[in-house]
Amino acid sequence: MPKTILIIGAGPAGLCAGRELGIKTNENIIICDINSIVGGLSRTENYKGNRIDIGGHRFFSKSEKVMNWWFSILPLQGHPSKDDIRLKRKINLAEGGPDPEKSDTVFLSRSRLSRILYLRRLFPYPIDLSLRTLRILGWRRVALIGITYLRARMVPRKPERNLEDFLVNRFGSALYSMFFRDYTQKVWGVPCREISSEWGRQRIKGLSILKALRHAVHSRIKKDRSLQQRHIETSLINNYLYPKLGPGQLWEEVASRLVEKGISIRLGCEVMRMTVSGGRISEVTFTDLKNGNSEAVAVDCVFSSMPVKKLIHALGDHPPANVKEVAEGLVYRDFITVGILLKKMRSPEERSGDTFLPDNWIYVQESDVLLGRIQIFNNWSPYMVAYEGGVWIGLEYFCTKGDGFWSKEDKEIIEKAVEELNMLSLASGEDVLDAVVIRAPYAYPAYFGTYSRFSEIRSYTDTIENLYLIGRSGMHRYNNTDHSMLSAMAAVDLYLRGEVSREAIWDVNAEREYHESHSTTAAILPTGRSRRTGRRAGEAVVPLTKRVRKGAPLGG
Repeated sequence: MPKTILIIGAGPAGLCAGRELGIKTNENIIICDINSIVGGLSRTENYKGNRIDIGGHRFFSKSEKVMNWWFSILPLQGHPSKDDIRLKRKINLAEGGPDPEKSDTVFLSRSRLSRILYLRRLFPYPIDLSLRTLRILGWRRVALIGITYLRARMVPRKPERNLEDFLVNRFGSALYSMFFRDYTQKVWGVPCREISSEWGRQRIKGLSILKALRHAVHSRIKKDRSLQQRHIETSLINNYLYPKLGPGQLWEEVASRLVEKGISIRLGCEVMRMTVSGGRISEVTFTDLKNGNSEAVAVDCVFSSMPVKKLIHALGDHPPANVKEVAEGLVYRDFITVGILLKKMRSPEERSGDTFLPDNWIYVQESDVLLGRIQIFNNWSPYMVAYEGGVWIGLEYFCTKGDGFWSKEDKEIIEKAVEELNMLSLASGEDVLDAVVIRAPYAYPAYFGTYSRFSEIRSYTDTIENLYLIGRSGMHRYNNTDHSMLSAMAAVDLYLRGEVSREAIWDVNAEREYHESHSTTAAILPTGRSRRTGRRAGEAVVPLTKRVRKGAPLGG
């Protein structure tokens, strides 16, 4: 008889696990998710045809396996999109790929532009210390940056006990206070000195001021527009893939294919209780959030990407007291996106007239506003904006579920967002056409609270024979999308081999080989032939087949 496998969470990790199991087994697979749509934090919300990317998701990976996986769902564009043509951009195109003007099922090739808003001026991110940047900062600040950076290099803080130590050692105290401190405190709600340095090692990894400067100089001499970007630090990667209708489009397509294969996806269902017997989870009880009905399902295996705190709670009396204590002390950072449709948006530097802002993200370092980051959805994909000629933006406020800002009425939050747009000289109330508030709980697992004791939870969950923790929330690890998928792939492989050890899952985003400065893998494009090998894509590493300049294809 087929075994029943329960996957908790229909985000990147859960859906990836479902697809891998659906391909490799004939088991009875059930995927459940507390949300009403799939994608988890990588979902796309739709408000009157205007689409909201929750948190902003660039699709790139140094894992060939992940790139192939993505391309098996959505092909790369073969023709320029409408904004490629309008802006006369050079982009990566796949020979024989779909035309985004005619097909929705397509990955767009995008280039990132992110900037920092500081002193009411826009600075490049990562900071490049160009002549323009130095001129705006002024000689006193520039001198202080140089002095404190040299001091940090000669007398680094040892050991690096916290995130402040980590950042000061790489950028100096002056640059840290100007461009890192206030924004990071907005994100996490606590000073950098209260956050583990592990967060910096995982998210920023090898980035330093010298590497950022070398990258800035090199990119001016020779731009790397490939999707592989094998030798570029992850934090400096500029080129990425993006689904035409936002990240959720990819996961909606995956979910549709899973349902066609007979896999059950239950949305709006919350896991309430798990029964452990003989070292295994034997039964899981869900509650349907629409009608309040509960259902108990006998299971043979569980893949969990639900928040660890909620998982331990669902296991009832089975976890020992110390594990419950650690789980209760785990901290998550939540955030609110205020989607605002504008007639026009101004540059804070111009302060008048209509200005096209080409940014994907603007990081708000200003300490006199609560706003943390701004997304301009038009620049992620022009097809995410239903209102012709309008500017569709997302204002991100980092908070904690239940705190003062989270608990405000939507109307108050929108008023605050518009007020701060005006304060920053980006838009006025007269420019606002419409607005909506989207809340995202359990968005960011924090590296403080009881996180230093997380090994106690891992030691306990590893004793449950048929339980696999996967994904960002499931592992309480700040994973990118590809890391979450790789953790799911590793878990499925362990399940199929019947291995007891979970090391392969926890090695994802931790092993030396993945880190960008050691990676040698390249992405495989799904179409075309290599001029050097003549092989079809999927048989070997294939270079990009052609580029576009000024909206017209060039030779391959």
